[in-house]
Order: sequence, then C-alpha cells, then structure tokens
Amino acid sequence: MINISILTVFDQLYESFVHTSLVGRAQEKGIVHIDVQSFFAYVQPKERIDAPTFGPGAGMLIRPDVVQKAIEDKESAYGKAFKIFFSPRGKKIDQRVLEHIAVQVQQHKHLMVIPARYEGMDARVEEEYADMILSVGDFVLMGGDIPAMMLLEGVLRLVPQVVGKAESVSRESFNGPFVDFPSYTEPIEWQGMRVPDVIRSGNHGAIEKWRNEHAAATTVREHFSWLRTQNLTNDDKKLACKYIPSHYVALMHSDVLIGPDRKLGVTSVTSIDIHDIARSSKTYGVSDFFIVTPLVDQQKIVNTMLDFWKKGIGFEYNRCRYDAIQLVQLSSSLDDVVQKIEEKEGKKPLIIATSAQLVSGQKLISFNDQKKVWESDRPVLILFGTGQGLSQQVIERCDYILLPIDGFSQFNHLSVRSAAAIILDRWLGASLSLCPIFVPSDGGPGLGGELFD
Repeated sequence: MINISILTVFDQLYESFVHTSLVGRAQEKGIVHIDVQSFFAYVQPKERIDAPTFGPGAGMLIRPDVVQKAIEDKESAYGKAFKIFFSPRGKKIDQRVLEHIAVQVQQHKHLMVIPARYEGMDARVEEEYADMILSVGDFVLMGGDIPAMMLLEGVLRLVPQVVGKAESVSRESFNGPFVDFPSYTEPIEWQGMRVPDVIRSGNHGAIEKWRNEHAAATTVREHFSWLRTQNLTNDDKKLACKYIPSHYVALMHSDVLIGPDRKLGVTSVTSIDIHDIARSSKTYGVSDFFIVTPLVDQQKIVNTMLDFWKKGIGFEYNRCRYDAIQLVQLSSSLDDVVQKIEEKEGKKPLIIATSAQLVSGQKLISFNDQKKVWESDRPVLILFGTGQGLSQQVIERCDYILLPIDGFSQFNHLSVRSAAAIILDRWLGASLSLCPIFVPSDGGPGLGGELFD
C-alpha cells in the first residue's frame, strides 16, 4: 500500500476529492491510503500557525516549527516520505515530472504533499525538507491546494491498478511525442457533424493510420513546444513534417542598408554565407534557400560556385556540402522569390522579417508563435538581411517580424550566417532535453533505480 500524507491549512478542501472517482476507488481497493491533516492540529487552540515576514512588505508565512511537527508526525506513522512543496518558482509539472514522482512513490511507499497558503512557507522549510518544489504554471494562486490535487491525480494514474486499463494510460496525451487523437461515440450525427467513416469502418489499420495522423497534426499545431523536446524516431519526424508548413529562406543582398549612414544599397555575395546558411537550411528542413542579388557580375560568381557543386565534382569532393547546396537558388529580387514559391506551392508565402533591432508593432512575433504563423496554412518565407539589415520598405512588406536575437551582454553584432543558424534552430529546431532515464536498481525492466535528468 502507498501512503499519501497531505499537510495543509484547509483540510476540508480535500473531503470530497479523496473519496471521489478513481482516487476514492484506489483507497477502497487498498492500493493507497490518504491522510489529510491540517497544520492547526500541531498548535495549541487559538495559537497561530503563521507569522509576519521579516523585512519590508506585507504577508504572513507558515511557521517552520509547525511544518516540522507535521512532517515528523506523519513520517513516524508511515516512514520516510518523498516530500513535495509548491511554489511559483518551482519546476513546472509535466508528464516527465509525474513519471519521476511515480517512481519515487513506489520506492518510498510514502508521498507527502505540503501545499502552502498566505505568502507561502518559511524558506528554511523548503531548504530542509523539499525533495521537489513544483509549479503548475507562470501565474499565482491563492494557495497550493489545487496544484496538490492536480499532482495527485496525475501521479496516481501512473500507479498500477489505479486506472483499470493500462492502455488508457499508455495511449494518452504526453506519454509519447504526440497528443491523443480525437475520439467519438454515439450518436453518429450530432449538430450537423458526423463521426468519420473510417472510425466506423472496422479496418484497424486504416483507423490506426487516421489516429496517428490526426494526433500528429494536432501536436504540431497546438503543442509544438512539447513535440520538439521529445526523443523522436525517424518515423515520428517524417509524420510531424507532413504538418509543418514548407519553409523557405532568402538572403537579401538587395534592398538592404549599408554603411554608417545606413543608406539603401546592394551588398556583395560571399561563399561562406552561402555554404553555412545552406547547411543550416538543410538541417532544419528548409525547402529552398534563395540568394537575392540584382547585380549581374555577382550572379555570375554565384552561378560559377553553384555549377561546381551541382554539376561539377562537388559530389565527390564533399557529399554533405553537395546535399546542402542543392537547396540554393539564385534570384534577382524579392518579387522573383515570392513568384517562385507561389508557382511551387500554389499559394503566396507568408513573409517573416528578421532584424537585429527591436521593431515595435503588431507584426512582432516571438520564437514560440509557430501556431500564429502556421494556422494561415501558407508556406513561410524567412528573410535575412546583409549589410546593416533589411530596408524599411522590405520590413513593411512582411507579415511578421521576429524578435531580435539577444544575449546578456551589450554586444549584438552577429554574422548573418550565425544569426540564420540560431533563428532556424529556435523556430524549427528540436530543443531536445535530457529525458528522465530510469535505471532499475536490479538492472532489469520496470520502475525503480536512479533518475538521470
């Protein structure tokens, strides 16, 4: 049996929660035992459990000696616990966190959740006792009780036998790279909407394919930030790419600002920019990389280089560069680029400008605004400027402007090839984090052992 201790200011908040639905059934089956205790049980009648914060500012904190008594009492009854506190500054809860806690619960057999109220806990309590400090998001609630209930529902689902069918847990959202697929029941038609015929076809292969495709489409559109942190297989990547709009890159050597006076002009093409941005474009799945220059002599230089890689011995010289250079196209103007993309895609591209300077206005987007851009269902063209950057005329023509790349220094003079690599990574890259790896202590399968994160 797993013991769960809840130490709180308002124990009455949990009266229905711990006896309802699957949480209540888990207790009835003897899988878990939940003990809810108020901090007021550890003080004398009319004695306060909180005290004013030291220093300027209003607010009351729960006293550390009261929390100590409560923790020691429950650990004397149920053994050493895995202890969780809640705070806006804590680690955000996601499925990986829940899986880690589920492992700890089965090891310790005692989970203790300690939600705060008022202005929170004395910092020394968390320093002394907390195994984890968690947050449900970047906002502030009146207390930690609702987050505590959310945590318990998420963790208990992962405890064997709490949920009737193991498949219900393994197939749901955030247990893999893609969220759950749409589900339907009777009636077949409701409010003018019908259950898709394929779902009722009885063809299990077709149903599975339909479900996978809809799950991938929803994940790309609504949860790209989650998807890009997953350890994706090649098949996962291929499936996701079906729903990421085509992306194009153009390096503008015309309609750019040059010199200290930032006058409108044309810059020279450099081979290193072509090679490096082509390799970045290939890495992040860009469809075509356009070099834009109206100068005939510059076009001849570019064509000579492209001929070497596309028609000459470039394949034998360096296969990786050969593959990347296949994306490069030469154009004389931005209009020419837009026309080529429209001919290829059947739609005009949505244009995104990049700039080293912060540009205010409604067009400004962040590197987390993929949904806002992709919901237009149009190809995306990202413009990079040379010299001192894109001209105002070009920027005004764009649908959106990306936030500039910035660091914690006052220096902001990246080369365009460096900026392109960073921007493509932030917009289309997989920001894979170290997934929790559970190494069973006995070397065999199953839960247990040590967490590497």
